[in-house]
Amino acid sequence: MSESKHRQLFFAFADSPQGGELDQRGDASPPRSSPPHTAQESQRSESTTPPGADTRQLLERVAAPVNLAQSLRRVVSNKGAPGVDGLTVEWVSRHAGLLLPRLRRALLSGTYVPGDVRRVWIPKPAGGQRGLGIPNVVDRVVQVAVLHALEPIFEPHFHPSSHGFRPGRGTQTAIVEAIGHQAQGRVFAVDIDLEKFFDRVNHQRLLARIGQRVEDQRILRLVRLMLKTKVVMPDGSRVSTEEGTPQGGPLSPLLSNIVLDELDWELARRGLAFVRYADDCNVYVKSERAGQRVMASLRRFIEGHLRLKINDEKSAVARAVHRPFLGLRIGASPNGWRLVLPSPRSYERLNSRIRELTARTRGESLATCIERLNRFFQGWSSYFGLCTKEIVKPLKHSDAHTRRRLRAMLVRQKKRPRHLFRALRARGVSRASAGRTAYCRRGPWWQSNSKGMQLGYSNEWFDKQLRSLQKLWYQGHHDWYALKSRSP
Repeated sequence: MSESKHRQLFFAFADSPQGGELDQRGDASPPRSSPPHTAQESQRSESTTPPGADTRQLLERVAAPVNLAQSLRRVVSNKGAPGVDGLTVEWVSRHAGLLLPRLRRALLSGTYVPGDVRRVWIPKPAGGQRGLGIPNVVDRVVQVAVLHALEPIFEPHFHPSSHGFRPGRGTQTAIVEAIGHQAQGRVFAVDIDLEKFFDRVNHQRLLARIGQRVEDQRILRLVRLMLKTKVVMPDGSRVSTEEGTPQGGPLSPLLSNIVLDELDWELARRGLAFVRYADDCNVYVKSERAGQRVMASLRRFIEGHLRLKINDEKSAVARAVHRPFLGLRIGASPNGWRLVLPSPRSYERLNSRIRELTARTRGESLATCIERLNRFFQGWSSYFGLCTKEIVKPLKHSDAHTRRRLRAMLVRQKKRPRHLFRALRARGVSRASAGRTAYCRRGPWWQSNSKGMQLGYSNEWFDKQLRSLQKLWYQGHHDWYALKSRSP
């Protein structure tokens, strides 16, 4: 460990009464670190705040040894990149026995100061870039510890129609509620998208909302320090933070729900049917005229009262079937059944990702490529598994397209026609079919669909190692899967 990293790590604890403890050890071996996963689950009550509990001594709950150990365990399980100080989760975990006691003392003495946040840019599916903030690993531990203390206080008071970043809720519960609203005749959606929401949160309003339920002023000071941390841009410049929450930190989702909870209860007070997931909110009404009235009144409330801004390009009033929500499109079949399908953009992103993972110029083995595809297909199916049976046919085409791209990759990897000819013959393909495929001059894409490749690398061969999107859907819908198995 370099001297500079030591200075970066312990800068936050410089004012601690025992801040020189590490340096006094010299070359002596540090004490063995305690793995963060050894905290007893039976002691979990020490790290959480029961609803209705006294919040005047909340910092003691945040800094409780069990809470810090569990928080570190959660950060380690999430892995993640290092922050500005360059320290990895593995290094912090190995030195937990030394770091956590020092961190506890710094929190209780008020000398803890969070480090700068590293800014990274990731591409958005619709174009452009989204800025993420990556705090240092130690700071992420503190944020999770604060989350453990604050979440039980605020969670019971959140509106039931809020589904984002909440225990026991998610995309599926949000879509189910949206289906229920549309089934009641509310077929028009007031689609509200907040422009740069995480960058525009007003710190004073957020702290005032937290202060309504938290009496410990030390917690408010700690949250204020987290909000005010400077951001280190990719070019090395440091930017002050006057508003917004650092998107990417463990505490950010809870803070966003605390801010938008005021919007939820305003919608409920007006008697509107809505579903909100983070900063995406759909209000369901029975006519376009009613939707335009709701949009105008909510714009005044959001921009005037909450001091946020509506994204005019992404917000609109239209029939709900034409406004995808969370990447899904909700409609109705002629017989009245509700349809849930991926949005056109979700299909585009699926096909784009398949092309990326099966590019013939990636220079990786077929086994590695299939392993990446399997992980992606499993995650995609977990999210879109709530889609109705109408998704089966598009998934069948995606599976066939994936297999053809893999066959084209195999052709490219053989490099020379005679190598492909020998490989096909070794897989039992006749000399005639193998020759027509291997010595064809139309290119790998045509060869991938030839009879020789279809026989040598059949669908059954791929089924043994490549997951199928279609079969993954059937496995998640056992009734349909049984029906499919019995069909001729």
